Amino acid sequence: MVIPAGTALRVRLDTGVSTRRNQPGDEFTATLSRPIMVEGQIAVPAGARLRGHLTQSAASGRLEGRAVLALTLDSLRVEGREYPLRTSQVERMGAPHKKRNAFLIGGGAGLGAAIGAIAGGGKGAAIGALAGGGAGTAGAAATGKEELTIPAEAALVFTTRAPVRM
Repeated sequence: MVIPAGTALRVRLDTGVSTRRNQPGDEFTATLSRPIMVEGQIAVPAGARLRGHLTQSAASGRLEGRAVLALTLDSLRVEGREYPLRTSQVERMGAPHKKRNAFLIGGGAGLGAAIGAIAGGGKGAAIGALAGGGAGTAGAAATGKEELTIPAEAALVFTTRAPVRM
């Protein structure tokens, strides 16, 4: 039997993956959540085990960028036999820093201006805004990198890129 290229493989991760603890090349396992059908017959039953690896794992930068995880499947195990796979890549991206940074920097500048205005009038407000904006920027940088996790049991869909002879 041959599983054709373009076949969807619906899986659930056995263990989670994360930019904090995983690097490109790290392996993961998954379980087929729906059977693979070929010409109306079950070619591979649900519950079959798959093995794959991370192709990308990167936390965001301190002030910009997005965390990213990318995975691909390498093999399928059915009735004790392992079959090599070539599949699409599943990619997940974290949220950008922009909103959080704008809040921290803008909030720091506004608070600094208010305190400066109370203490020293217009000139104090300008100095306070600059100091507060600098403090907000430092705070945004200090809060650091954003991490990304795909938890265990997450449902993912890969697509075969080449036929699989069973």
